[in-house]
Amino acid sequence: MGFFDELFTGPVMAILRGMDPQRTVELAERAWGLGIEAVEVPIETSRAEPSLRAAVEAGTRRGRLVGAGTVVSTEQAHTAKELGAAFTVAPGLDPGVVRLSAELGVPHLPGVATPSEIQHAQRLGLSWVKAFPAAELGTGWFKAMHGPFPGLRLVATGGMNARNAPEFLAAGAAVVAVGSALEDAEQLPALAKLLESS
Repeated sequence: MGFFDELFTGPVMAILRGMDPQRTVELAERAWGLGIEAVEVPIETSRAEPSLRAAVEAGTRRGRLVGAGTVVSTEQAHTAKELGAAFTVAPGLDPGVVRLSAELGVPHLPGVATPSEIQHAQRLGLSWVKAFPAAELGTGWFKAMHGPFPGLRLVATGGMNARNAPEFLAAGAAVVAVGSALEDAEQLPALAKLLESS
């Protein structure tokens, strides 16, 4: 089994974007409490780095892994490694970032939106990719991609919540990545139900 096969023990991943370190840790703890193993903290700007560091430290105490999101350059890949990220995630596919991540020993989950990008990712040795922006691509896209790419494992990201997650999972997404749903008291029971049924 590969890293992401082991990380994604359930069908939900948490993305904690744009929050201060304290709030990031609070929501990471909420995610872990619900049974969400995979937590990502995007570092699109340097201002987000303290939040990633705080989440990594909280994860270390709980025996949980935290990844860095929006890693779109080799510089950010190095930063993610330095901050203790267990994996990196990107909105697109950059072969340079993929190769450097492998050299650093930090598994990488790139974003794709076309069959060509999926083929390229597979040529780079990747079996897990992030479909972004998932809501705009639609459930039909997920169903269609499994025809030519039967072994592909897709993480649906962008516009996902507890309400539309079941349809994307039914269409072929292995995992859905949610963000604001963790702050919505009405969605928390639905998230818990998704995790229980997996």
